[in-house]
Amino acid sequence: MKHALRCQAQILDVVTDDMEKVLALSRSLAPDLTGTIERSTTVVSQELFHRLFRDSRKTEILGIAHRHIVSAESVLKQRRHAPVVLLEEPSHHGNIGAAIRVAASAGASAVVTTGKNDPWHEEALRGSAGLHYAVPVAHSTSLGAYRGPLVAFEPKGDTLRLGDVPGDAILAFGSERRGLSEELLAKADHCISIPMEHNVSSMNLASAVAVALYAWRLVQ
Repeated sequence: MKHALRCQAQILDVVTDDMEKVLALSRSLAPDLTGTIERSTTVVSQELFHRLFRDSRKTEILGIAHRHIVSAESVLKQRRHAPVVLLEEPSHHGNIGAAIRVAASAGASAVVTTGKNDPWHEEALRGSAGLHYAVPVAHSTSLGAYRGPLVAFEPKGDTLRLGDVPGDAILAFGSERRGLSEELLAKADHCISIPMEHNVSSMNLASAVAVALYAWRLVQ
């Protein structure tokens, strides 16, 4: 809710079964939004609240907001000064959300995912802490037409150096288990590996995205 409101998301409905706990949480984490959250939130019975919230984990507030819908084609073909993060067939919604959170904090121009998993799934939204509303997030069945260099991050690439990540690049990351597809690697203008200890076989997806974007930010 905090990030959705700060990023001007269109909020449709917000409910809680305990307004005092919501206001205490807001005063702790987002004091600038306490009044807005109080005005926007409806108190419902505990029974109804637990029926609406299907997850077993405890939450104090449940909200619904419009998605920011953008097309992957427009994102990939636009002129840009900050990289696009491309996640090829990511396997876990939580990892998608964490990568979106990193991309938003680093100032990436967009995040595009391919494959079967919806980047706007509720688990991905939870993983991003609502930062889907801070950066364009799009989905495509595959990598189509695009502008700018395609930089693939994979273990057999050249070791990452400062200056290797252009601002107009598309930065491609595969899943932790499978890596990038041969089809995408064949299209890449540059393949880069993130230095790791020899007995470590992979890095968390969001961590890899963070390293790549940090390398870009260091030379801005």
